[in-house]
Amino acid sequence: MMRILITEMLDAAGLEKLDRAGDVTYDLKTGLSKTDLLALIPQYAALIVRSATPVDADLIQAGSQLKVIGRAGAGVENIDVHAATRAGIIVMSTPGANSIATAEQTLALMLAVTRHTHRAHAALLAGKWERTAFVGSQLHGKTLGVVGFGHVGRLVAQRAQAFGMPVIACDPYISEEVGRAYGVLLVDLDDLLAQADVVTLHAALRPETERLIDAAALAQMQPGAVLINAARGRLIDEAALAAALQSGRLKAAALDVFASEPPTPDNPLIGLPNVLHTPHLGDSTQEAQREVATQIVEQVLAALRGVDYVNSLNMPFTVRGDFARIRPYMELAEKLGVLHAGLADKPIRRVEVEVKGDVVEEMVRAVAAAILKGILSLSAATSINTINAPLLAHERGIEIAQTSGINGLDYPNLISCRAIWDGGERTLAGVLFGGSEPRVAQMDQYRLEARPEGFVLVMQNRDVPGVIGQVGTILAAYEVNIGEWRLGRNKPGGQALSFINLDSRPPDAVLDALGKLTAVTQLKLVTL
Repeated sequence: MMRILITEMLDAAGLEKLDRAGDVTYDLKTGLSKTDLLALIPQYAALIVRSATPVDADLIQAGSQLKVIGRAGAGVENIDVHAATRAGIIVMSTPGANSIATAEQTLALMLAVTRHTHRAHAALLAGKWERTAFVGSQLHGKTLGVVGFGHVGRLVAQRAQAFGMPVIACDPYISEEVGRAYGVLLVDLDDLLAQADVVTLHAALRPETERLIDAAALAQMQPGAVLINAARGRLIDEAALAAALQSGRLKAAALDVFASEPPTPDNPLIGLPNVLHTPHLGDSTQEAQREVATQIVEQVLAALRGVDYVNSLNMPFTVRGDFARIRPYMELAEKLGVLHAGLADKPIRRVEVEVKGDVVEEMVRAVAAAILKGILSLSAATSINTINAPLLAHERGIEIAQTSGINGLDYPNLISCRAIWDGGERTLAGVLFGGSEPRVAQMDQYRLEARPEGFVLVMQNRDVPGVIGQVGTILAAYEVNIGEWRLGRNKPGGQALSFINLDSRPPDAVLDALGKLTAVTQLKLVTL
């Protein structure tokens, strides 16, 4: 029974899904200190958090059974994704679950700040009737600049267009074709700041976007422009924004997020008359909370069960469609990697991968990750999986590359890989018969149809009479049964290669005896 720890409140709909799951149990423990978390986390296979739980390297290292960290929300600034990747832990979020709520909050802020709604409300509450003091400006005809044209940015653009606002956007990862599909002109940031009457931020927080809106950016904005931020507080240099608002350079700002939450008492933006601020309400709707909870629970359960990894942030490959379709090819690729590691004469320095066939052509990154997992699994001191294998391989100086022309085999959906080390190399290829039965189809120039499973003797010898009988006699003397023997040769009387599946692990004496046979030139035992 797998255990899940939830450290922040989750909507009842998500908890109900966990209650119905027969293969997991969960504990909801809020308000835990770091000391409490460090003590508890070794018991759990999954951790579900929101934004208030810091999941740092110490916590990740303590989570000896952790397989999944689920963020109920979009941003993962509170999670050390790199540390999780090194530990082979999947990190996933729910980027689209609260998009509508955030887009609606953005429009609410935009309307309220341009029509002075919050100030007029406070005045009336104080007994004042001051209509002329709160003359605002309408959105119709004003140019909206959207910084970050992902899912939320697009929803905001569509809603702003309904108000009659021309929309321009800035996003280096979005093509002009996407912009045209939404009726939005894509421009660079400098042009957006110079042209927009209202600027709204929807960029992801990355090192290159932190304090994206600084003093220099604010100076490029139109005098009297309005700034909206319902994304991430650290996208803005708060001191520079306060200065621009106090000087009158900007007309107003509406902020739902802050660099530090809750804001510190000395935050220069809190209390300014031309700032509308709300306490991070972007996803605070009943519908969004329900969707976030159910989505993260479904994702975490699927990941724990190994059936799907949707919205994983550190998976080194993209899963398209049913993961069950990909898994057999990844298992085959991992076997090839283990075989490479077991047969290599020295540490492997480079791996070249080729895939052929309609099914596997879209899986090359998944196949490569599985091959690396297999290669590293024989020598790594830490647990290896397809999450951390590419990172750890890179740190060990193992290059990985996609190539073509490794071999000319005509099997459908063929996986080929060449491992290269100082002074040598080896090529292996594998296929799935019937989409489920793995076979090693090639080892260097030798063609085989061998099962990559169990204890395997890989033997190279001169192709002379009597070798099979001698090997069988030695194995029989030590009561080691042969499950299957596959043999390939380059030419009659030349060199032969045997792939011998054994029912049990042979003692060292067997290997010594086989190595003394005059026809045997190479011998390796590999466990697959």
